[in-house]
Amino acid sequence: MFAAFSALSVRGRGATRFATATLVSGLAAASVAFGAGTAAADGEAWNQGGASATLGGLKTYGAAVVRADSGDQQISAGLFEMSVDGGGTLQTYCVDVHNPTQRDARYRETPWSATSLGANKDAGKIRWILQNSYPQVNDLAALARRAGVKGGLTEQDAAAGTQVAIWRYSDEVTVDAVDPQAEQLADYLAKSARNLPEPQPSLRLDPPAVSGTPGGRLGPVTVRTNAAGATVTPPADAVTSGVRIVDRDGKAVTSAVNGSRVYFEVPEGAAAGQAALTVQASTTVPVGRAFASESRSQTQILAGSSESTVSAKASATWAKTGAIPALSATENCDKGGVDITAANAGTAPFGFGLLGIRYSIAAGESRTVTVPLQEDQAYDFTIQGPGGFEKRFTGVLDCMTRSGEAEAVGSATQTLGEPSPATVGPAADDTNLAATGGSSVTPLIAGTAIGLVAIGGTVLIITRRKEAALRD
Repeated sequence: MFAAFSALSVRGRGATRFATATLVSGLAAASVAFGAGTAAADGEAWNQGGASATLGGLKTYGAAVVRADSGDQQISAGLFEMSVDGGGTLQTYCVDVHNPTQRDARYRETPWSATSLGANKDAGKIRWILQNSYPQVNDLAALARRAGVKGGLTEQDAAAGTQVAIWRYSDEVTVDAVDPQAEQLADYLAKSARNLPEPQPSLRLDPPAVSGTPGGRLGPVTVRTNAAGATVTPPADAVTSGVRIVDRDGKAVTSAVNGSRVYFEVPEGAAAGQAALTVQASTTVPVGRAFASESRSQTQILAGSSESTVSAKASATWAKTGAIPALSATENCDKGGVDITAANAGTAPFGFGLLGIRYSIAAGESRTVTVPLQEDQAYDFTIQGPGGFEKRFTGVLDCMTRSGEAEAVGSATQTLGEPSPATVGPAADDTNLAATGGSSVTPLIAGTAIGLVAIGGTVLIITRRKEAALRD
């Protein structure tokens, strides 16, 4: 029997990349309903845990000039600031010079593999620049001496020079700082940089989903964190359901450290169901961690962190017999889509349809399938299973810098405008820009409409229509 796959929406953004692109995909899905409960769970994107934050804008910056055949364009270059959910502040630089930011955009800590950094052989050099420049090196006199800058550096010079050096590796553009001191710093950083490995996440749970039969312990779920300790919160209905979070000896768990293994203990005779635990900690997020937006705002890379709140969730599914799925998802830029990992701890196969193909996960097996998506494409889909099981995944595929996308499709990159340290445009629309990587004029805007048509109860056809308009 095959689980229902519901494509709620698949829409594209960023008409400068694929202004004429049209997506036509077939999604096979069984028309079988499973049990009660029709409300979808909260959307789970590629995020596997860590810090979540809201972009506050460009705070410390100077000016830079991007050189292009069409002419030189001046933009702002420097440090952004983000406010972390639950407390804390992040400082970031951007790694996509041609892509605008959106006002109050929401961001999540994410692995490099889910961003343009994953395919960038020089991503490790960007991390070196971050660790060896402002604000990690806040002794500006010492930084100036290392870079051979005789006139000294202001905070604005240091931020601009660091951002320019990053852009030379993240976007492979010809870009110079306007201030001579900032330009000298950028040259020093770019020439001195060497590859460093990707930093580990601030908090991650592995795996983020488990399954099994009642009367035992489901797991383990391993805590990975750089925090000294973390708080473990059991499911909200733990008292009524009887589900406990325990260690391997069956002792209740309320705290964890890096490497801790926790389990869901489900009472014997419990009806088929689902539960989730939350792990939360306070720590500094490692420099070099990527932050990708939940919309289509430019990707950021961490330059500094205060003590900040980080969190992660893990879920469990159980049933007495039949298919017992555990599902998780992560964006995979190498494959150009979203990896869906399905594990089945049950006694019967678990099946689901994706993009016209039916997959069957045998009892006791696990399999990962990739849902292919176009660059800049938002996704929102739900996989359903036995006993009311339902898992929803949402996000936006953002794997290339705008200049890289332009090369891929043979089109021109967005024209950059005059620098502006503040976000412009009305707060209610989807075209707000911040200073770096954006323009002081409204860019080419994409409007999207999606139609889902069921054919024979088994095939869904997705059609994307884009309307683009250029505003001065």
